[in-house]
Order: sequence, then C-alpha cells, then structure tokens
Amino acid sequence: MRYFKILAAALLLTVPALAQAEIGSIPGDSAWYFHADFDAMREGKASKGLYDWLDAEVFSEIRKEIGIDFDKEARYVTAFSARNDGPIIVFDGKFRQETKDKLMALGAAASGGNLDPLKAHGKEYFLFEGDGDADGDIDIDIESLEKEAYISFALKNKIVITHRKEQMEELLANNGRTPKARKDRNTLFVLQADRALMQAGVNTDAFDGDEWESNIVRNTKQIAVLLADLGDKLGLEARLITTEPAMANSLASIVRGLLSLSMFSDEMDPDMAEVLQGTTVDVDDATLRIGLELDPESVVSALED
Repeated sequence: MRYFKILAAALLLTVPALAQAEIGSIPGDSAWYFHADFDAMREGKASKGLYDWLDAEVFSEIRKEIGIDFDKEARYVTAFSARNDGPIIVFDGKFRQETKDKLMALGAAASGGNLDPLKAHGKEYFLFEGDGDADGDIDIDIESLEKEAYISFALKNKIVITHRKEQMEELLANNGRTPKARKDRNTLFVLQADRALMQAGVNTDAFDGDEWESNIVRNTKQIAVLLADLGDKLGLEARLITTEPAMANSLASIVRGLLSLSMFSDEMDPDMAEVLQGTTVDVDDATLRIGLELDPESVVSALED
C-alpha cells in the first residue's frame, strides 16, 4: 500500500489537476481533492516530458518493486476526502488480473492474511486492516488508511479504495461516483481548462488551526491549482478565495511587488525573468488569480534537481 503514498506524493509535488470530464466525481463538500490525467500527459505536446519524468521517478519504482505497470495500465487517478469521512482514491485504467492479484497479496500481508470478501449491491470488496506495517515493507500515510481501508475491483476499469465501509458501498451503488452535495457558500470550487493535466484544491477550514500560522492561510477560504498543456508551454493557474475583497487586493499587491523585484534582480536567470514578466495577477471581488506559462524543459529540470 505504500506505493499509493508514493504516487500521491509525486502528484502533489507536480501540482495536480482535475480533467474537465471528471468534475462530477468530486463532491462539493470535499475538504480536499487532487486528480491527474495520465492519458492527457502522454498525449500532450508540452506535457510529454513531465510524464516521462513521472514514469522514470515513480512508475519505474512500482514496476521494479511489485511488478505493477501503471505506465501501461493507469489512465487517471482521483482522490478526495469529505470533511469527516476520510479519503477515497479511484484509479481508472485497464488493469490486468495479475495487477489485481498483486494488490490483493499486498493487502493480505498488511492484514495478516485475513481477506474475507464482503458484498454490496452484488459487488465484492475487501477490508484491509492492520498497523500499516507488514514486515517493514508496507507503509501508507494518507490520513487513516494506514489502519483500515476497503478495496474493490468490481467496477469496470476501476480500482476503488476508501477509508469507510459506507463510502465503498455508496461508490459500488453508483458506478464509482458519489452524489453531488447541495451547493452552498462553502462548496469546493474546481478549476476548468482545455487539456487539463493535474489539479488540486482544498478548503482551508479543514486545516488544523494550531498547525497553520500563516496569515495568508488564515485569511483564505479555498485554494486551487491547475496545470494544463498549452501546446508549447505548460500553463499554471492558482486561485485563492479570501475572506474578504480587501485581503485579495492586498495579496495581489504583494505578488506584483515580488514579481517586480525579482524581474530586475541581477541574479535572476533570464528565462525565469521572462516567465515572471508574463505572469498575470487579477482580482475579482474576493478571488485572487495568478497565471503563468512555463517552459516544459525547465519544469522537468527543476523536478530532477
């Protein structure tokens, strides 16, 4: 199970994004979410190098250690968490029976060999439970999945992992999707873009206040980041919904000031100065939007360093 942790960490490192077709699978009352569209990355012009890095740094380790080939089998991954229910992870792709068997073997090792099948809506699922460490080889640190997780291969082209039994049964009843929550002022927003590659979003009130001393975080209600393929460039967009318009304007002034100082620094790399010069900073009521275009080779080089 630790390979789900490795994959999640890599996706967060590379600024995750949500493909437009998958918006309906993220409930509006989620505390956080991320999504990566591997097919879009493989097929994109600017994103191909980024995908090659992901394959070399993450997928290759999974292939080497447990023989599962996400490069050939996974199309996309979506993860989110409701405020009090724990995480849900859905992998979509054409997974071989051998891959499913290997995942079951890992689950059996973590659960001491006890994997009796459960059923809901005519579909099988399994409970993995343990201390998150089987002979030092299995480790996961995504909220509470290290102690209890449910997994199912019953839905076509999907591997579904949940923290709670009720979450799994709801997903099995709705073909891997969760009903949308009624929209209100706290609904988690999702950015949209053509050729979206990866995206992440979070409601900051889900953070533990004792662990976040940043004044910016305290005055921001939601944050979302999106990475898209623009052809020759990678487009990065970040949006912050602040507690009031004055805070959004203050943050915009700070960002513009930092950009100006950086662009005229003698130590600034010319290519980076050009990127910063093209950065857009806009404010709409209490929403701050920052957008920039990145050279794909520079992004891969930064990840490798």
